[in-house]
Amino acid sequence: MQKIRKGDNVVVITGKDKGRTGEVIQVMPKEDRAVVRGINMVKRHQRQTQTAEAGIINKEAPIHLSNIAIVAKDGKPTRVGFAVVDGKKVRVAKRTGDVIDG
Repeated sequence: MQKIRKGDNVVVITGKDKGRTGEVIQVMPKEDRAVVRGINMVKRHQRQTQTAEAGIINKEAPIHLSNIAIVAKDGKPTRVGFAVVDGKKVRVAKRTGDVIDG
């Protein structure tokens, strides 16, 4: 089970986007990276194809999982732990003790 999943709201805890929040679009567990909507924006040159226009586009680049943290209900970053509730393994916010999912 992963600590950060697609759809989670996360806050950047270090780097150029420190303090900004966004939703996780994609998680790449083998590379320990995640793509977060609106975070770590980079410019890429795109060649024209039949479906896409040519030009410079802005897109999100992956960010390392150690640089982001899940946002707790109080709006602050929290670490994630695991607990068994009703026979199911669930994620738990260490700061508040709330169940994140499940």
